[in-house]
Amino acid sequence: QVQLVESGGRLVQAGGSLRLSCAASGRTFSINTMGWFRQAPGKEREFVAAISANGGTTYYTDSVKGRFIISRDIAGNTAYLQMNSLKSEDMAIYYCAADRNALRYMDYRSRWNWGTWGQGTQVTVSS
Repeated sequence: QVQLVESGGRLVQAGGSLRLSCAASGRTFSINTMGWFRQAPGKEREFVAAISANGGTTYYTDSVKGRFIISRDIAGNTAYLQMNSLKSEDMAIYYCAADRNALRYMDYRSRWNWGTWGQGTQVTVSS
């Protein structure tokens, strides 16, 4: 089993920055792809970003391109989401996800294709 724990969510002003972290524990050798999703009140959980095992490939949803950066540490067990120029529409619960499949083989935009999830961390953006 793999456990994911997110941290870093808090209240931030519009235009500000925030870095989320996702720490994996347990059978971390089984982790390949990691990613971030978010869910705003009354909305579906949506894809934000994904990163390959070695960090060499990343994908983003269009609304965060140029503002958010996903990364992971050398060991590959911690993922980060650097969020800059935050907007009110970025306000949501952010969830970390991980899967044993390689990014290039995944339909990463679908939440149903990810095997492990964290509990989420709240990001609140004040305007």
